[in-house]
This record gives sequence, C-alpha cells and structure tokens, in this order.
Amino acid sequence: MRIDTTFVFHDIRVMKNVTVTLDEEVARWARIRAAELDVSVSRMLGELLREQMARQFAYQTERQQWAVREPRPLSTPGASYPTRDALHDRAGLR
Repeated sequence: MRIDTTFVFHDIRVMKNVTVTLDEEVARWARIRAAELDVSVSRMLGELLREQMARQFAYQTERQQWAVREPRPLSTPGASYPTRDALHDRAGLR
C-alpha cells in the first residue's frame, strides 16, 4: 500500500453576496452573454468588476510612479522656449 504525501494548495476565498438591479433588457443580454461564455451571470459580473479593479490599481500605480520621478528640463539651458503661436500653429493642417 502506498500513501500519497503530495501537498495540495487549496485557494479559499470568502465570497460576498450582493444584489444587483438591472433593467429587463440588460438582464436578458447578461443571461445570454453569460450562457455564451458558459459561466453564470454572477461569475461574469465578478470577472468584469475584477478587471476594472485591476485597471484602476494599475493606473494608480503608474500615476504614483510618474509623480515621484525626477523633473526633466524642457530645453537646454539658455535656449528659449517656443512661442505659444508656434506651438499652436495649424496652418500646416489646413
């Protein structure tokens, strides 16, 4: 007799129930789309919200990294900046 001593990691997540109110057209679309993806509406909404959360976290991380970087000069010392008119000249676009 051989005993299996392999360790197995179990991902235990605490799930929270919430109530979502949708108009009939949106609810119908959600049920159809979830069926096409072979998931429940609950799972589909959860994944959409998780994606939004990840995007927001990535944006905040990038913004924080931008805020702490060293400033860079816009031109070489002694050189003048372009005029507003030169920067916004649209004659070439007409």
